[in-house]
Amino acid sequence: MTPLPVILDVDTGVDDALAILFAVAHPDIEVLGISCVAGNASLERVVENTLRILDVANAPDIPVAAGARRPLIEPARAASHVHGEGGLGTLRLPPSSREALPISSIELMRRLISESDRPVTMVALAPQTNLALLLRQYPDIAGNIERIVFMGGSASVGNATAVAEFNVWHDPEAAAIVLDSGVPTFMYGLDVFNQVGIDEGIASALLTHETDAGRAVGALLTNRIALGSDKSAEYTGLIGDAGAVCALVDPGALRTEVRPVRVQLSGFGRGQTLVDLRRWPGEDVVHGLADEWEMVEVALNVDAPRYARLFLETLGLA
Repeated sequence: MTPLPVILDVDTGVDDALAILFAVAHPDIEVLGISCVAGNASLERVVENTLRILDVANAPDIPVAAGARRPLIEPARAASHVHGEGGLGTLRLPPSSREALPISSIELMRRLISESDRPVTMVALAPQTNLALLLRQYPDIAGNIERIVFMGGSASVGNATAVAEFNVWHDPEAAAIVLDSGVPTFMYGLDVFNQVGIDEGIASALLTHETDAGRAVGALLTNRIALGSDKSAEYTGLIGDAGAVCALVDPGALRTEVRPVRVQLSGFGRGQTLVDLRRWPGEDVVHGLADEWEMVEVALNVDAPRYARLFLETLGLA
């Protein structure tokens, strides 16, 4: 099988790091490049975290570039209460000798997509500011994008607010632009994100694993920054964003439906992904009031143990 050409767009915090490790390790994925954006941490910290995680992964020379420092409209709002001030929780890594390219990630993505002899899959694990800028500045580039798989949104509850998931809430306008771009989109939201975790015993054992990658995974999975610095909070062990990358190689573990979706841009619901799950059209459809919704493939359920196994086996940790 020819590996799937992929560009990752990340705001490397704890679960982005897990996703990068998985993507680099899986033989059916070819990471063409990595685009960085402010989100979980500042742009500078995201870039440095990404380079350090590539070292841990013993990755080849994958090009990395920095993009947007803040959302299109709102100020940047880091999630240090979740990922720690450094972005990687309790994981401490030495500086990397790798360097980011001296061009913007928008230019890097344009170059990689244009030069690819196969349509590229974009995997957005962060606020979608970079992708929105790319698609607005170079709309013709959409012709060589297979689809956009994004970790974001929810068909149920939120985490940044009661109804909004962090990546979309951080830059709702960018998410709306991406959905409206005409490129097929796949939403891996909180409905499945919150299901896939690694057993605590396995994660704890990885802290003393013989490999750098194994120990890093153990530290990332057992991170408790969000839940209490005394580490007394409940263990979750979610692989988070890495699940969206699992979806590239094992889509059969997911139950998905193509549903109308839109992003709320104002009011208390700002940043919410409204997912129309109705089985029959309502009055809004009958009277032509639902024209601003985009059709999106939405992941609604997942075989969580299957993705947990896939993650560990791919990294040689099972």
